[in-house]
This record gives sequence, C-alpha cells and structure tokens, in this order.
Amino acid sequence: MRGIVFFVDSQAKKKVTVFDTTLRDGEQTPGISFTFEQKLEIARQLSSIGVHAIEAGFPASSQGELETVKAIAQLGLDADICGLARSRKEDVDACLECGVDMVHVFIPTSEVQRVHTIKKTCEEVLEITGEIVSYVRDHCDKCMFSAMDATRTDPDYLIQVFRTASESGATILNVPDTVGVYYPTAMKQLISRLASEIDCPLDVHCHNDFGLAVANTITAVEAGASQVQVTVNGLGERAGNADLAPTVMILESIFGISTGIVKEKLVETSRLITRYSGIGLPPTYPIVGENAFSHESGIHSHGVIACAATFEPGIMTPEMVGHRRKLTLGKHVGRHAVKQMLEDVRLQPTDTELDRIVEKIKFIAVKGKRVTDADLYEIAESIMGIVNGGRVIEMENIAVMTGNHVIPTASVKAIVAGKESVFSATGTGPVDAALKAIMGMLPVRVQLKEFNIEAISGGSDAIGHVTIAVEDEHGRIFDASASGDDIVLASAEAMINALNLLHRVEKPV
Repeated sequence: MRGIVFFVDSQAKKKVTVFDTTLRDGEQTPGISFTFEQKLEIARQLSSIGVHAIEAGFPASSQGELETVKAIAQLGLDADICGLARSRKEDVDACLECGVDMVHVFIPTSEVQRVHTIKKTCEEVLEITGEIVSYVRDHCDKCMFSAMDATRTDPDYLIQVFRTASESGATILNVPDTVGVYYPTAMKQLISRLASEIDCPLDVHCHNDFGLAVANTITAVEAGASQVQVTVNGLGERAGNADLAPTVMILESIFGISTGIVKEKLVETSRLITRYSGIGLPPTYPIVGENAFSHESGIHSHGVIACAATFEPGIMTPEMVGHRRKLTLGKHVGRHAVKQMLEDVRLQPTDTELDRIVEKIKFIAVKGKRVTDADLYEIAESIMGIVNGGRVIEMENIAVMTGNHVIPTASVKAIVAGKESVFSATGTGPVDAALKAIMGMLPVRVQLKEFNIEAISGGSDAIGHVTIAVEDEHGRIFDASASGDDIVLASAEAMINALNLLHRVEKPV
C-alpha cells in the first residue's frame, strides 16, 4: 500500500482530460460500422459521462462521414467535438464545414512511414507541419497536432516537428504509439523530455499490440501528459487502443488524479458500445467485465461477506463504476456464500441441510454444468422439503406467430400472483417477442442482461439449453435456465424461472 499512498500524495492535485476516439479509431475495428443514429447516441453518452473531447470522425473520408460529424457538432454537447484531418487543406476544410470545435491534423514522422506512405523528406514534413497548423489556427480556435508513429521517430527529429507545430499555433500535441511498440519506461523517458523541451500540453494515443496501451498511457501522465486518448472497451485498429474504463479508474483510484469522468456510468457506457459494436467482452475483463466483482471461491466469498476489501481492491468498489458484487455458484463455492445467497431469498436451512445443498451444487458443477440461481433454490427447496416455495408466475399458454412477411408476435397467458394475466408483444424474432410479452405482464421494470442458447444434443431436433439473466430496477441480477427441443418454449420457461427468482427477493417465502 505504500506505493499507492506515495502516488496519491504526489499526484492528487493533478487533473487530466479525456479525449475519446471511439467514433473514429474505435469504428476502424474490423467488422464495426456504427449507424448514423448509433453514432449520435454514443456521442451523447460520452458527453454525459464527462468526456472532454470527442473525435467524431474523419469528415474528408466520405460524404456520409461528413454529415455524421456535422450532426454531432450540432447536438450542442458539453464535450468539444473534434474532426480528424490529414495535413491537407481540403481535409481541414471538411472539418471546418462540420463546425467542429477542434481540428486534429496528423502527418507521419517515423522514417518507415514517412518514406513508404507519404514519400516526403524530413524537411518537407517540417514545412507541411508549420503550414497546416497555421492554416487550422487561422480558422479554428483549437488545433491538435499528431506526429504519427511518434514512438518510432528519431527523438531529436520528433522534437523539431513538435516545436514547429507548437510555434505555428498548435494548442495540444499528441504523441501516438501508432503500432503499440513502446513500453512504460521508454514512454516515461520520451514524455519527460518532450514536457521539458516544448511549452505545449501533451496528449498520448497508445495502441495495444503488446497489451501495454493502458500502462503506457498511465506512465505518460506520470511523466507530464495532461490528456489521454481512449476508446470504450479498447476498440480500434488491430488490438485496439487504451481502454476508457481502466485508464480512468487507475488514474482516479490509484493515483488520485481527477479526470472529471462520471465513473458510475462506466459499465453502462461499456454495455452500450458492446450492444452497438456486436463485440462482447470476456467475463474477466477489468472494471466492466461480468466477473469483475464476482466471487466463487469459498475463501474469497467468505472474505467479501465479512469485508469487501479482503478480496477486492477496496479503493475501487463495484458501486463506483456502476457494477454490482455477486457471489456465484460452482465447484469452488463455500458454505458461507451459499448460506448468504439463500438468506437473501429468506431460505434458512439447518447446518445439515446446508452441507447437503453445498455438496449437491459441487456435484453438478464438477460435471461441467453451470449452476444458476434457479438451480440453487430448487436444490435448497428439495432438500428442505419446500413445495413450490417462491413461484408467483406460472405460464399457462403461449402462442407465437412468425414468418418471412410477418412481424413476429407472441401472446402469453399466465397466472401472476394468483390472477390470470394476458399480454402480447412484437419483437425482432419469435424468442424476442415471447420474452417481451412475459416481461410486459410485470408491474416492475426488468431488463434482459444475458441470453445464451447451447445445443446439448445433435440433429435438427436437438435439445437446447437456454440461460437467461435479468436485472431489476435495483441493479440486482438473477439468472435461470431451461431446456427443451422448442427454443421459444425453453426461452419462455427460462424467463419465467428468472422472474420468479426476482420475486423471491421482494417477498417472504
């Protein structure tokens, strides 16, 4: 802990701004193409969480991109809207046409890129740099200049380029690790030298080819950088960029450096980008991953029940980032976790019953089967002799209509808290329609968080196993499953099981 205290003491008064390039570099991730409406929603979300500058796109690349950047610039967001431009006046003019707050110009400076991409001499690059930065400043208040592939550029020459940009009016200088080859000690040395020799704010843009993007970004801040470039979920070319969430939380929680980001919206923002990009995160992903604050091991679960800081950072809690802590079931689960999970739904087994419940869970898990919350309560009720303990929703009938020229529609009849209820809904498919119809019968707001289908036998008549997780208005997540040869029915049953779990927490058994 001494290292943490040292960093907090030495950096606590420092502030760092956040430049997000999800809409530009992030969209360059192979396979990603955000729609016009999605880009506007992403921009609103980024501004709402306190991002200081949003790189909305590269207007000169296409008419569609120009119209999108213009629309974002007209939203009236709190964040500065930035457009990317090559060191060409026509590119800058395209940005200016969009009405952006900042123009970001770049030019390759490393020998390998300078020779093979733009075919310019060192002297020509210096001349172009001075001209393009001056042109931007004649028409716009803010100009970011990037020496592309800075980390593979001769340091003495890099100083010349940045000094030329600064003297020509650049308001901030970006140091890109374009192909992700730098490492923290080298980054510290470079940024320290730049900060001491050039009187202009420094920004860093780090790629993740060797998994060092976040580490290099943090080190750059230590050395004197005052702005960081990030993307949500680390999207970007090849292996991506420095990720927004870990970059912000390391600066805030470990170093005590203010970023101005609304940290409680980090998980929400990550999930928005996951949904729009179609690229999911592994459960073990830092900060925003599903398992970031989950505990299965008996020792760990026992510890966090007593004091969360035993097996969590302490200086970062799930609530701080909009996440939640969860005890999970598996072959490593312990008695304390199972007892706590059962007490949460007002089930109080005896010590002997608890031992049998834990033994049964481990027996199922060791066979490779996921043990859901619904499995736990069913096992507990069976061992405790409770019949239909907490079911308040029972499905009586479901009818689904679908086809290639028909909007998928589902009607569900169920007994909810002793009363018959009927609800219909449309969806993007029969399963979506069925789940929406079931959720529509409830007076409380419920959100579907996870939906997985796994075939557990072969052939066209395969048995499918559906696992569902729903989140209530308090941020609690409940998961359940069901199996069958009809995926729509199995999905409906899994949803009913999950909703019954939710009601168990609200009402005594």
